[in-house]
Amino acid sequence: MDINSDDLKIFVTVIDSGTLSAAAVHLGQTTSGVSRALSRLEDKLATSLLTRTTRRMELTEEGQLFLDKARAILASMEDVEESIRIRRQKPAGRLSVDAASPFMLHCVVPHVAEFRAMYPDIRLELTSNDQIADLLEHRTDIAIRIGALVDSTLHARPLSASPLHVLATPAYLARHGTPDTPEALSGHALLGFAQYELGNSWPLRHAAGNSLQIVPALAASSGETLRQLALHDQGIVCLSDFMTKDDIAAGRLVKVLQPFYTGYRQQIHAVYYRNTQLAQRISCFLEFLQQKL
Repeated sequence: MDINSDDLKIFVTVIDSGTLSAAAVHLGQTTSGVSRALSRLEDKLATSLLTRTTRRMELTEEGQLFLDKARAILASMEDVEESIRIRRQKPAGRLSVDAASPFMLHCVVPHVAEFRAMYPDIRLELTSNDQIADLLEHRTDIAIRIGALVDSTLHARPLSASPLHVLATPAYLARHGTPDTPEALSGHALLGFAQYELGNSWPLRHAAGNSLQIVPALAASSGETLRQLALHDQGIVCLSDFMTKDDIAAGRLVKVLQPFYTGYRQQIHAVYYRNTQLAQRISCFLEFLQQKL
């Protein structure tokens, strides 16, 4: 006999409810019916999932493993169902999206017209914070975060991963020379981040490791400001591909020190609170953006 979603739901509900009787109330079934369903599930698996006494239930080792898998399967099923509902319905209402200005300008704004045409009843509010913003304080539904995430109570969805490039203008390199090793960067004007030390760790192989901590000659809080400074021949910068690929393709910026790249890619996540009233708007926006990235 095959295991079905009802088996999984009953088992997870029993664990979450704590007792068979409480699970029966939640499921709208009889206690004896829930007990029989659990027994049938154990028969299908040919193993014991719970040790039951008159006072309490405890998961067996196999039960804990099955519980983790069951939760993941049910969550995936809910996501699929939600995606199908979104395609049938028209999400509506306010949706606030926050991202650092480079990501907003290069990855969101170019696609806004298409998104609005697909979802005309969603009222987008776009804000840019180059520092991590508190979602509740700023009334933000979705925040796009670049780089490694810290532990959080928020839901996180990976969107993409962007390589980093060490770049300068042809004019800057013609005047100051092209560095041929990471150590040679010490003789150049380096453009880096203010109040964001992780951004000043460049993924370059050198004698001391795979990460080169630079000291900026000129610092800015925004990656877009650093991009503009680099385009104005002010020095060498390390920035994500998503915001510099057009400059590279056009020859406005050129890559340097490529043989020393480590292959590191900067993670891009969307973080949000799970809210059923917002779920449709959040899901359709993230699905759309992920396709574009």
